[in-house]
Amino acid sequence: MESPCVKICTYDPGTGLCLGCGRTCAEIGVWFSMTDAERRAVMEKLPARLKAQAPAS
Repeated sequence: MESPCVKICTYDPGTGLCLGCGRTCAEIGVWFSMTDAERRAVMEKLPARLKAQAPAS
């Protein structure tokens, strides 16, 4: 499984999430040692995380 990284590595200090991909610093650090099932579990959470931190329009 590929990484969800979009090369916008900036962290929101309030949430601790990357503004580009929505992962935590810890998730990014262990991404390549995670199993596919663990990665899928993280990937399923990303859309909601990114939506929650997106500026209101």
